[in-house]
Amino acid sequence: MLIAADKFKGSLTAVQVAERVTAGLRRVVPDLAVEALPVADGGDGTVDAAVAAGFERREVRVAGPLGQEVTAAFALRGETAVVEMAEASGLQRLPAGVFAPLTASTYGSGELLRAALDAGARTIVFGVGGSATTDGGAGMLSALGARFLNEDGEPVSPGGGGLAELARADLSGLDPRLSSVELVLASDVDNPLTGPKGAPAVYGPQKGASPDDVETLDAALAHFAKVLEAEVGPRAARYAASPGAGAAGGIGYGALLLGARFRPGIEVMLDVLGFAPALERASLVITGEGSLDEQTLHGKAPAGVAAAARSAGRTVVAVCGRLALSPEALLRAGIERAYPLTSVEPDVATCIADAGPILERVAVRIAEDHLG
Repeated sequence: MLIAADKFKGSLTAVQVAERVTAGLRRVVPDLAVEALPVADGGDGTVDAAVAAGFERREVRVAGPLGQEVTAAFALRGETAVVEMAEASGLQRLPAGVFAPLTASTYGSGELLRAALDAGARTIVFGVGGSATTDGGAGMLSALGARFLNEDGEPVSPGGGGLAELARADLSGLDPRLSSVELVLASDVDNPLTGPKGAPAVYGPQKGASPDDVETLDAALAHFAKVLEAEVGPRAARYAASPGAGAAGGIGYGALLLGARFRPGIEVMLDVLGFAPALERASLVITGEGSLDEQTLHGKAPAGVAAAARSAGRTVVAVCGRLALSPEALLRAGIERAYPLTSVEPDVATCIADAGPILERVAVRIAEDHLG
């Protein structure tokens, strides 16, 4: 039995999901052999998943999205580091009810990457998602030695809004260690940097951007790419149109400029976490996340787990808080059946507040259906 589920956002971490499902299964089969491999798709929770799989947690003080100092973590095992941009530049780093779509910066994410380099990492999995920022990765690049200057030769203001003042980009001071590191951009979104499907238009509103802010940010990021073209040549424009450039407010673009290779976040994380050997030992796989919906089918963790498990001939079921997919859609994704919390507790508010105990009861049902 392999439990490879993501977090139930706002209720349970991926580790807690695995613990509760294990407890429920063992109510029915006390001596059941269960292997837990909490997963993540590159967004928030990615470092925790790596630590649960045996990576060492490393903490460092970095700049939060508004410049305030925060304690952020990355994960390290040997020469491989897992860095989660949300640890430094995520929405959770903003004060409650505060958004800063024009000024939030990814500088702290660059500091996290630098800390991973300092720790000896030669391969860095850079998980991006859940960002408070829309600065095209300019802050991150600045922390790694780039300079972005206005007409007066002064650094532009932090955040995407400040890029409208950009007159010159200088990447000559980038940390030289970056050229000898394998940097993998792990994301579940494939948006370009700008335009109708770009970072500001699609994700800006989630970060508090008004329609005017979205317009301002889109123009500023387009200008950013244009100025970078003068510094690094045609690849600046090519990267701006590339899948993943728009990930996490455009930090994907900054990562591509550093030579990152873009891969779907869940695929990368399954490799890093050792999913394939765990799958060989399992006959049934339980995956899941807080909401199984249309977004799940587009690169989220349960879809990646199910695809890998199906190709290995394993049966997959899912747990979730909320189920918004038809049985047919689940089967197409490789999931035989989903078990939402609402199947044992109809009240959604109760499901959110008491997700742990309810999930145990759901797991009892799974054991009765599949282990009887």
